[in-house]
Amino acid sequence: MASTCLVVMGVSGAGKTTVAELIATRLGWRMAEADEFHPPANIEKMTAGTPLSDADRAPWLRAIRDWISERAAAGENAVVTCSALKRAYRDILRGATARVRFVHLCGTTETVGARLAERSGHFMPPSLLGSQFADLEPLSPDEDGVTVDVTQGPEQVTVTALTRLGLHP
Repeated sequence: MASTCLVVMGVSGAGKTTVAELIATRLGWRMAEADEFHPPANIEKMTAGTPLSDADRAPWLRAIRDWISERAAAGENAVVTCSALKRAYRDILRGATARVRFVHLCGTTETVGARLAERSGHFMPPSLLGSQFADLEPLSPDEDGVTVDVTQGPEQVTVTALTRLGLHP
């Protein structure tokens, strides 16, 4: 059976890391945080409040894709956080040698903005949230994944996502 990787996606502050950790724990899968794959130049740009361009994101997305393929080559299932805002970005991730499925954490600007404002110790400033919502292309019906409303809270979001994906611990 081919390996599977769940990409927990959405704008910054949607709860990707929290939900990915819960999913990984429940399924016993390895987890990675996409922020760890950013080159220093990307982190510097975001810290300065400058949105990343598609060219900035390309090597980052390829590194995540390659990590997914490495997990598949090792026969492992995995979970990774990644904003994956545009379909073109998701297409890069789908180039991995695993079955790549998406969990889109969806919320309003107000809900996510409030969460982002309370978060500390992250290089992504709240001022960039608008650019993320502007870039966001929701999952299309032909993409393998589910969209889950984040107002349910992390535990319920996790249960809803796993149930709708047909994945059971």
